[in-house]
Amino acid sequence: MLDLLVPRRCLLCARPGEQVCVSCRRSLPRVQPPLCARCGAPTSWPVARCRECAGQRLAFVSARSVLVYDQGARVLVRAWKERGLRRLDSVCAELVAEAVPRPQAQVLTYVPADTDRQLERGHHPAERLARELGRRWGLPVLSLLCRTGPRRRQAGLGLGERRANARDAFLARPSSGAAVCLVDDVYTSGSTADAASRALRRAGAEQVEVIALARAVR
Repeated sequence: MLDLLVPRRCLLCARPGEQVCVSCRRSLPRVQPPLCARCGAPTSWPVARCRECAGQRLAFVSARSVLVYDQGARVLVRAWKERGLRRLDSVCAELVAEAVPRPQAQVLTYVPADTDRQLERGHHPAERLARELGRRWGLPVLSLLCRTGPRRRQAGLGLGERRANARDAFLARPSSGAAVCLVDDVYTSGSTADAASRALRRAGAEQVEVIALARAVR
């Protein structure tokens, strides 16, 4: 009924129809190989470690993302996160599942939301993405992480500030040696993914893979 009264339009081109039309979905720039084997950053040739992650003791074995976090991806992610367009859960999960192989993990989990932000939004995109992917991949989704307390928002912080702000930001439930796949919406500097993965490893996770819908490309 709502679609009859207020027809849906594509978020990117405003044409009537799907919230992200087929043409715009195809035009979203993908993170293309060659990639850094560890953090998934695009590189000039395949490398085990790139300039972005070299010298860091990352707690995850690999990170993979689908979309370059450019203007189009920002519109999609902001609408999904801030406007509560929950039909985008399926769109985002399809984009991930089309590009990223099923992880070598026994369980999916997700980066937990800041409590105030979740109350403001009324939903948590990373959790919803994890649950959509769990259905597609036949993997259980468990809430294994919680935040240790209020922190500054990562947006707007420099790289060093992001790492310091994310340090010890999470606690994890025991995971009994399971291989875990950690899901998030956007991979920016890797600080949040690393801090969450570190908490999971301390709690007994055998290894952690990271999957995100989009990533910032420097």
